[in-house]
Amino acid sequence: MTKVQTSLRLDADKLSEAKEILKSLGLNFTDAVNIFTNMVVVNKGLPFDVKIPTKEFKASMDELENKKGKSFKTTDELFKDLDS
Repeated sequence: MTKVQTSLRLDADKLSEAKEILKSLGLNFTDAVNIFTNMVVVNKGLPFDVKIPTKEFKASMDELENKKGKSFKTTDELFKDLDS
């Protein structure tokens, strides 16, 4: 198998975070990219579903990002709210 070198343009913060996560899994970034590439070949496409977010999902994400969602001090409060 012939190896080639390539370059990627990535968000620096996301790359740093990804490398930390991969390190905790015993992988480096190159390993992860190779795994991803192999899975694309095996699946003849992306190894996960890619979907257009629904309006409801977008609204939920906006709510979370703008910190407008509910928050709870305890899990008991959360479950009480879910049951109501």
